[in-house]
Amino acid sequence: MKRYPTFFAALVLSALALTWSAPAFAQDPSSSQEPDQSEPSIVQPQPASDQPPPKPAGRGPGWTDDSDAVTDSGMPIIPDATPLTGVQIATLGSQDQRHSYLVPGFQYGNFVRSSTLEAPQVGDWNSTSFLAGNLSMLQQWTHAQFAMNYTGGGVFSTDSVQGNSYYQQMEVQQIFETRHAKFSLIDQFDYLPQSDFGFGASSPLAIAGIGGPLGPSLPALQSNYQPTQSIFTTIGSRYSNSATAQVAYFLSPRSQVTVSGSYGLLRFLDSGNIESNDTILSLGYDYQVSRRDTLGILYRYTDFRYLGNPQAIEDQVAQLAYGHKITGRMSIQLFLGPEITNFRIPVGGESERNSVSGGGNFTYAISHTNLSLLYNHGVSGGSGAFTGATTDTITGSANRRLNRVYTGNLSFGYARNRSLQNLSVVTLGQPIVNSWFAGAGVDRPFGREATASLAYTSFIESSTQGCQVGSCTSYLQHQISLSFQFHVRPVVME
Repeated sequence: MKRYPTFFAALVLSALALTWSAPAFAQDPSSSQEPDQSEPSIVQPQPASDQPPPKPAGRGPGWTDDSDAVTDSGMPIIPDATPLTGVQIATLGSQDQRHSYLVPGFQYGNFVRSSTLEAPQVGDWNSTSFLAGNLSMLQQWTHAQFAMNYTGGGVFSTDSVQGNSYYQQMEVQQIFETRHAKFSLIDQFDYLPQSDFGFGASSPLAIAGIGGPLGPSLPALQSNYQPTQSIFTTIGSRYSNSATAQVAYFLSPRSQVTVSGSYGLLRFLDSGNIESNDTILSLGYDYQVSRRDTLGILYRYTDFRYLGNPQAIEDQVAQLAYGHKITGRMSIQLFLGPEITNFRIPVGGESERNSVSGGGNFTYAISHTNLSLLYNHGVSGGSGAFTGATTDTITGSANRRLNRVYTGNLSFGYARNRSLQNLSVVTLGQPIVNSWFAGAGVDRPFGREATASLAYTSFIESSTQGCQVGSCTSYLQHQISLSFQFHVRPVVME
């Protein structure tokens, strides 16, 4: 196995050597002038001195496009600086917040379901309530930024299988910057009574923190850097965490190297599921060929381990990448390349398998409308049902302002998990689980501090060629959700 990391690392280093001497003709965007505007809903204290406000983190060297782009409300947009070959999904940019602040709030949500979680085909309508506190925080320094979104509270259900429990969602990001490098620490944690795939779809319950324009917009982790949970019928409450460190070093105004390390875990409170750990190392190189287009090459190594199971999977990917960004309007990321998977215990007489991996992320915004589409194909941890799987996942969302007060949204997702392990002769073939969800909702704000939401979502799951765990059954559930969110006015920190 050692020959593959050496080969792929050499491939990346060769690309570095070819472009090391690329001409530097772009200026540091931090030197550009910007309008002195801030989020209108933040109460601004009188300045105590004449010192300029801190520089928002995330503006490393490199070309920036559409630096004068603004939101519908007229707020300037900071161009996205997410590395193409990094661990996060590129965004359309973020609002230029000139102050550090925190915003506490609370939310109530209720799911009315057509069946229980354990017997989804049996008609047994039940109700589950979520009562939680929210907190979003943004702290900025001259060359650093800390951002956090957190939601935590209780779950109260008439579903005897689920019962009463609690849930938490948190995302944290700390950034440090120098003239030539950007260091990021990222952590995402979930404690949920069910799979996070489709949880709270088309409702604010799926989002940590207060949401909206005041909730710090943290780029989501690529699905390859999160423990997968795309099978609905894994049993009971679970928690997952992804802790990541990433360094992006700028070789020139148009090129950078990105190195990252990540550790993830997936745990269940009930027996009958497969718990896992994953360790991920990646090395990437980006080269900006124009103001809006970037090419990259990525190598990623993933080690999957399973608690109480001797099987272990080592997976290696080398991908070519392409990115296209128009600040405030469009973001595209595409990845494709070979994948090599090695098994500690041979599967079907094989200890190594070769395949193709790939994916893409697409985000687009037009007047009063936002669209998002994400796809990924490759080896995953197995979602708590398998000791490794070949997984295809596609999710999408759209939201549009319907009139002055109402906003409508659509969401959908599909996942196909094919076990990497062979079954016995009695159940020929490898089990495949297909999972779908689709939903629609409407939001109505009440002033700047409160929002009410109503949504409907359907969940469907089916398995073919048998299944490794008894919890993998056919699944059909209808869900109606009603939620209410409230937050106080932002508390500006000196």
